Amino acid sequence: MLNKGITLRGIEVFEALARSGSVAQAAEATGLSQPAVSQQMRNLEAAIGAELVDHTRRPMRLTQAGQMFLRRAEQALSELRQAQSEVTVMDLAHLEALNLGVIDDFDDDLTPRLATILGDSLTGCRFRMITAGSNELAQALRDQSLHMALSAQIDGPIDGALEYPLARDPFILVTPAGAPYAPEALLRDSTELPFLRYAADQLIARQIEAHLTAQGHNLRARFEIGSHLALMAMVARGIGWAMTTPLGYMRAARFHDRLAAHPLPAPVGAPVPARTISLFAGAEWSGPVPRDIAQTMRQLMQTHMIAPAIAQLPWLADGFHLLEAEDPIGE
Repeated sequence: MLNKGITLRGIEVFEALARSGSVAQAAEATGLSQPAVSQQMRNLEAAIGAELVDHTRRPMRLTQAGQMFLRRAEQALSELRQAQSEVTVMDLAHLEALNLGVIDDFDDDLTPRLATILGDSLTGCRFRMITAGSNELAQALRDQSLHMALSAQIDGPIDGALEYPLARDPFILVTPAGAPYAPEALLRDSTELPFLRYAADQLIARQIEAHLTAQGHNLRARFEIGSHLALMAMVARGIGWAMTTPLGYMRAARFHDRLAAHPLPAPVGAPVPARTISLFAGAEWSGPVPRDIAQTMRQLMQTHMIAPAIAQLPWLADGFHLLEAEDPIGE
């Protein structure tokens, strides 16, 4: 039995504080006030009987006891979050076939997790999952080779399809770590650092170009890169800077020590532009199946993408978040 005072909330607060080293950032990541974060930590340390964090240092550092506890705590939280996701998809055993497309943003982490959850639920079902870009997924929905697709919001209508919005994914700027240029200077193209574009045939490229054009930015066209990871790798090597989204940035964790992420400047009072990540279900699909898959995906995104991103970059909290919709768009 756990000691009195060891709570799930306290462990979540400790995990957020361990990642950020800041009470303020842990408060933003967990949705608590700063005094509440401090109280949760005092309660947890009292229950364990050891100091987990060196409170005298800024940013805060874990003690040896804190490092040991964090390893076990992260494993426990991961199992609990996975269990929460798995029970969302209750009973898909009645399905005979499901063809699902997934945007390539989720390749490294979320797609394998979702495939495992669905594979365990779809007993007796012929299950096919493919990974592709948003435009390819849209076309596959139109020609009915896919039943559903997890994708960025698609250009143009898909007859009869229902859209279940999942998350808002705002645009951000990413530069090499230590680059001495303000975002405004980069957008004016007044630095020596060139702009690295996504390949022109990608949906995200068109969305970025539409924003740049609307704001009157005319950036040199020198590089076009076809994948998130390749784009972030070039930025990490100091070749240029890029516009991407938190999902694209978080895929490039291996380069984070050589990257710096910045908010995209926006006119006063105007929202930062963003793309919407949604589940699209073909005309013949409605009811609990797409709703359950959408809710499972929301939980996976919150646990494995959104919460870690906000813990690392607290300024993302206002723009990078889940979208809860009672009814799908198009219903």
